[in-house]
Amino acid sequence: MQDEYRTVAHAGVHETEVNRSRFICALAPAATEQEAQDFLAGIRKEHADATHNCWAYVIGADAGIQKASDDGEPGGTAGVPMLQMLLRRDMRYVVAVVTRYYGGVKLGAGGLIRAYGGAVGEALDTLGTITRRRFRLATVTVDHQRAGKVENDLRSTGREVRDVRYAEAVTIEIGLPDADVEAFRAWLADATAGTARFELGGEAYGDA
Repeated sequence: MQDEYRTVAHAGVHETEVNRSRFICALAPAATEQEAQDFLAGIRKEHADATHNCWAYVIGADAGIQKASDDGEPGGTAGVPMLQMLLRRDMRYVVAVVTRYYGGVKLGAGGLIRAYGGAVGEALDTLGTITRRRFRLATVTVDHQRAGKVENDLRSTGREVRDVRYAEAVTIEIGLPDADVEAFRAWLADATAGTARFELGGEAYGDA
């Protein structure tokens, strides 16, 4: 698994103009390929009168799914440079659609490649990206007497507290970078006089 990747925090649109052609780049986060295709379908419907709606998406922290389309532009001049821009910026779980309204001036293959790739790059710069980092899920089980202090200490040291459940004991779910696991285990034993139970779970990604 990748240790970290970048994505967009929310959907947004950025428009540029090249030789009288309008290039409107719509970006959105997409957790699945279906989400990416649904977003694309929405843009196509919104811009049904456009000359082209070219697109690219990257799904998976390891970029396992990569797809792109030139949507009628000369082969390799639109979707591929868009996809390359996403990959160059380490973007994952993201879909980009560049809508072109032709302005009457032909750009040539090189001009198209620069325009489509550039539209995605400018949109990323304008809308901003977030980094998501891999961490281990872990569960701390502690008695009620110590739970409040443990939870406060976790939050005050910037640990990601994902869930707190109260039953006979208190269960606190947290996220930890792999490198911190052993130090955290020692801190917890010290903070609770060895009474807390600590269990490691699976892996997930969270905001860095």
